[in-house]
Amino acid sequence: MRFMIMVKSCEAFEAEQTPEAPPELLAEMAAYHEELARAGVLLEGAGLHPSRSGWRVHYGADDSRQVVDGPFAEAKELIAGYTLIQVRSREEALEWARRFPNPAGRGQAAVIEVRQLIELDEFPPSAEIERMKAMDTALPPR
Repeated sequence: MRFMIMVKSCEAFEAEQTPEAPPELLAEMAAYHEELARAGVLLEGAGLHPSRSGWRVHYGADDSRQVVDGPFAEAKELIAGYTLIQVRSREEALEWARRFPNPAGRGQAAVIEVRQLIELDEFPPSAEIERMKAMDTALPPR
């Protein structure tokens, strides 16, 4: 089972011109991710640039597409980073999430959200699903 631990953004993260974090927070994050790696559950983790450097594609009912450049208004609804883990159960994912360091730093308000990824095996079998599985196995390792 794969789960994504998402770090919710905040005004401070969105305002940063360059990625910044106190050394003690970086040390906590590094130690946590090293622990995930040693346990063999870490798949990937990264921070995201502020929304001002991103864009959204809006799809109309008529299949039209409109690209809207960031920044986006509601920082609390944005994602600032993520960690992707593979574990045996929802309970194991919950335990790892409880240990995630406060992404805003000690004494600061912050939110992380954890969501399970949908696996291709959850869909009814079809030629399209088999095509997608073949693409997964063809991807180069990171």
